Amino acid sequence: MIALCKKEGAAEVVVAEGPGHWRNVQFLVKESGLGAVLEKHGVRFVDINHDEPVKLPNLGRLTGLDSLYLSRTVASAEVLISLPKLKTHHWAGATLSLKNLFGTLPGICYGWPKNELHWRGIPNSIVDIACTCTPHLAIVDGIVGMEGDGPLMGAAKPVGALVMGADLVAVDATCCRLMQLPTERIPTIVLAAIKRLGRLKEADIPQLGEPIAALATAFEWPPRIEEHLIPPAQAATIKV
Repeated sequence: MIALCKKEGAAEVVVAEGPGHWRNVQFLVKESGLGAVLEKHGVRFVDINHDEPVKLPNLGRLTGLDSLYLSRTVASAEVLISLPKLKTHHWAGATLSLKNLFGTLPGICYGWPKNELHWRGIPNSIVDIACTCTPHLAIVDGIVGMEGDGPLMGAAKPVGALVMGADLVAVDATCCRLMQLPTERIPTIVLAAIKRLGRLKEADIPQLGEPIAALATAFEWPPRIEEHLIPPAQAATIKV
C-alpha cells in the first residue's frame, strides 16, 4: 500500500493506529513486523492514542455527543484509507473498515479501550465517526482473517481475499458475505446504510474481480453473538 500510494504521487504517506487494548503501541509496531516495513520505505508512524486531538462537530449524532475528538493526523489527511483485517467481533459481529475507525479516536480523550464509546453503543459510535470523518478508501485484508471470539481470542482463518472500495458499507457487506455472516443483521452495517453512508444490498453493489461465491467460506461465529445481532423478524422490516 505504501508503494502504491507513492506511485500515485503521494507527497507523504503516514501510517497511524490507535489500539484500544494495548497502550505500548511502539511494541506492537515492532513485534508485528510493521516497524521494519516503515523503516524500509521511510514512512513515519503516528500513535493516534497520543496524537493531538481535534474537536469536530459530530455529524452522526447517534451517540448523543455534540462533538468528537479525532486525531489531527487523521482529520488533516487529504486521503484517508481504512486498512482492517477480515475478522469477527464478539459484540459487533464483524470488525471491518467501519469498526476500524475506532482506532482514529485518541485514547487520551476516550480511554482504553475507548470506554465512553462502548458505553454509548458500538454501532452508534462507529457510524458517528464514519459520518464525521469518512475514509476515501477501504481495503480489507482477508488473505488470512480471524474467526470465532474475535478480536482478541479468535483463530486464524485463511481466505485469500482482498476486498476494496470507496463505499465502506458495500465493502463491509461484501466481507460479511465472504464470511457467510448474516449481513442484514449486523447492526453497524445496517445503521450505516440507513444513514446513507453506502449500499448494503448485494444487487446494488457493482463488483469487479472474483465472485463472492468463489471465495466464500463459513466463519465460526463469536459466542453469544445472537444477543448483539438484529433479530431476523426486525431485520426483515428494515428498508435500506
